Amino acid sequence: MKYRKLGRTGLDVSAICLGTMTWGSQNTEAEGHEQMDYAAGQGVNFFDTAELYPTTPQGPETYGRTEEIVGSWFASRKKRDDIVLATKVAGPGRPHIDDAAPLSAERIRRACERSLKRLQTDYIDLYQIHWPNRGSYHFRQTWTWAPHTHDGDRAKDDFAETLETVGALIKEGKVRHFGLSNESVWGAMNYLRLAEDRGLPRAQSMQNEYSLLHRIYDTDFAELSAHEDVGLLAYSPLAGGLLSGKYRGGVVPAGSRLELQGDINGRYTERSKPALDAYIGIADKYGLDPAQMALAFGLSRPFMTAVIIGATSMDQLKTNIASVDVELSGAVLDDILEVYKQYPVPM
Repeated sequence: MKYRKLGRTGLDVSAICLGTMTWGSQNTEAEGHEQMDYAAGQGVNFFDTAELYPTTPQGPETYGRTEEIVGSWFASRKKRDDIVLATKVAGPGRPHIDDAAPLSAERIRRACERSLKRLQTDYIDLYQIHWPNRGSYHFRQTWTWAPHTHDGDRAKDDFAETLETVGALIKEGKVRHFGLSNESVWGAMNYLRLAEDRGLPRAQSMQNEYSLLHRIYDTDFAELSAHEDVGLLAYSPLAGGLLSGKYRGGVVPAGSRLELQGDINGRYTERSKPALDAYIGIADKYGLDPAQMALAFGLSRPFMTAVIIGATSMDQLKTNIASVDVELSGAVLDDILEVYKQYPVPM
């Protein structure tokens, strides 16, 4: 396994982070435990979860179940101190979580306490804001993103309240570090400025989407990461499994995300299919596993702290973890660049 620094925390985290969002819906507790056992045995020391998981699908019936599965593994394996554990407070908009209430000091503290109980731990290593109160352009919401209509001063008040609350949780020993998710560069820089000006916790990471099909992070965010030490934790590095090649020829395996979520949250469309075929074609050309090529590309990016992998089978998990040892040749990277130029924003 390879390890990288998590922001300015001093923590070394595995470049492969184990994602958990299928546990409790697509995967049973026993399967989740098997995945954690294998990953830890391969040197993966970084797990990522969230209060709203599982997401395939999400809802009141399964809310919190993923954290419970992680917690029962900690209780039975006694490996809590071996793992850098990341989880998230959901943010607004989901009626089954605190009546869709926006983030506030009360909301964050209540969510943290519930997560600690489900995870059967006294502390969270990286506590992340899953969604900002003002909304986000992530998950194909670029088309309706209207930041000029947002109240910037109110957003800054939200940032300050969040940092003050997390700061209190850190002083209490319940949280160790703070991270963001589904944020913008403007939001991240305001968090960093407030932290510096007021002596509050610094954002150590950014968990946003990144894959061969979704490379928004390559521009302004890459500059943020380079100069502020806020590395990317990339979710959906296989574009919801599309880049693994398992949907070749329109095949839809039973129980897969494509069956459960239709277009996989806007990733599988007529616009994205040609780009998808082109990238899988590069893997075929060079005798690479498509999933490993896609993950290795993500790991090659200078702003990448870790790619967050998810798997519903052990074979998928083993393939994904092994990608850490795949080095892409210059020829492969050149071909990827040519496809990127042809399909810069395929979804």
